[in-house]
Amino acid sequence: MREIRLAARPNGWPTAETFEIAEAPTPEPGPGQVLVRNLVMSVDPYMRGRMDDVKSYVPPFQLGAPLEGAAVGEVVASEAPEVPVGAYVVHGLGWREYAAVDAARARVVPAADNLTAYLGVLGMTGLTAYVGLLDIARFAEGETVFVSGAAGAVGSVAGQIARLRGAKRVIGSAGSADKVRHLVDELGFDAAFNYKDGPVRRQLREAAPDGIDVYFDNVGGDHLEAAIGSLRKYGRVALCGAIAAYNETSAPSAPRNLGLAIGKELTLRGFIVSNHNRRMPDFLAEVGPWVRDGRLKARETVVEGLENAPAAFIGLLRGENTGKMLVRLR
Repeated sequence: MREIRLAARPNGWPTAETFEIAEAPTPEPGPGQVLVRNLVMSVDPYMRGRMDDVKSYVPPFQLGAPLEGAAVGEVVASEAPEVPVGAYVVHGLGWREYAAVDAARARVVPAADNLTAYLGVLGMTGLTAYVGLLDIARFAEGETVFVSGAAGAVGSVAGQIARLRGAKRVIGSAGSADKVRHLVDELGFDAAFNYKDGPVRRQLREAAPDGIDVYFDNVGGDHLEAAIGSLRKYGRVALCGAIAAYNETSAPSAPRNLGLAIGKELTLRGFIVSNHNRRMPDFLAEVGPWVRDGRLKARETVVEGLENAPAAFIGLLRGENTGKMLVRLR
């Protein structure tokens, strides 16, 4: 089988030389394991942090070892009676064609034409948006919400959940005119702006002249600074990601107005979605029907071929995707 390994730790932006594609023996499942033929794998921004040899909430990727990430595939051999051959499962050993997975770490999903949804809108991506908006930011009906990176996988779901939960106004930022149109025309955001068109702080104030109550942060940096300036008294921030800083080699220059959090009595709270897996049944019960009847839309950017996964990952960091970035294995 083929797998993608970490060949070198990047200094700043990853390049093609950061990765290597290699052949390895196809594993055999041990007791309590299943052998999965991966069909589709997820590409996510958090993986950039695991390429650095630093202490974090997840261990770093090891040089010369295959990368890891969410994938969905078909069980082709099983040493675990509870997960039979022919079942489809979501697991965490992507970036390879076959994986021997502990059955306890494989989530069986229904066989369906849209298996990719279990890596995106109905998977950890959607759960991240749900938990971040409702549990971390404590969004309430009638509030104004700002989502950065709103055309991405998590941001697009967070904004739509806010709309469907009765937000007064939902505002998003994105990196192109096409993405801005997608947010407003297809996803139902009340307003959106291209952060490349001018200072984020000015554009946010124009979109929300009366301020915002909740900020769902996928970007950090100048977006977080702008949101702090626009948040009303007792505003809340869900710190989901800070993609603006992932490839920087120097300290971030923003936010420079964090002191406002004191006078406004703001709440800024980070979260790790894997610590909130207990919310998955509630999430699926509420969001699943929205997806099925088309009230919540999820666009995907699909790259074909395992060998193109490194380019897909670099493209994700550069904002080349709309919605979830996926790689379909051939």
